[in-house]
Amino acid sequence: MARVSPLMILPPVIFAGLAAMFVWGMNRDDPNALPSAFAGKQAPAVVVTPLADLPVFADADLRDGKVKLVNFWASWCAPCRAEHPNLEKLRAEGVTILGVNYKDKPEAALGFLAELGNPYAAVGADASGRMGIDWGLYGVPETFVIDGEGNVVLRFPGPITERVLESDIRPAMKEAAAE
Repeated sequence: MARVSPLMILPPVIFAGLAAMFVWGMNRDDPNALPSAFAGKQAPAVVVTPLADLPVFADADLRDGKVKLVNFWASWCAPCRAEHPNLEKLRAEGVTILGVNYKDKPEAALGFLAELGNPYAAVGADASGRMGIDWGLYGVPETFVIDGEGNVVLRFPGPITERVLESDIRPAMKEAAAE
């Protein structure tokens, strides 16, 4: 009887392990979901500087009793440009959106808003990225749904598309209003 070398068994065992990880990964609820340490908790501190003469917001604005969105964006961000019409649509519906201009040049940010419109009720600049770090930002755009008490209901990384608006943002806003 021929003896089987342990090295002959190793490739099938590695393949089986990789296949199992692949199947597990494909069966996760949302493979694109990124965890938020703040879901259900108070939003981190608002630490922004004014962007030209635009209205700026502070911590108290997160706890004014109304549902709102906090949207991190930048002029150099192509997905921010793609989501902008949906932010304009929300603004036209009366949704309060607070904008955080992330690691951007003020003149570029102002040019972006002049070109595409300003969907923000108030805007602050986060030139150093400190607020982004405190909020657990992975990149821009990212949007947070905040309830009237200043709690994070949803963190959505990436651009707000029509599909995302209907499947994620609006339901989270409804949940935030019910709390």
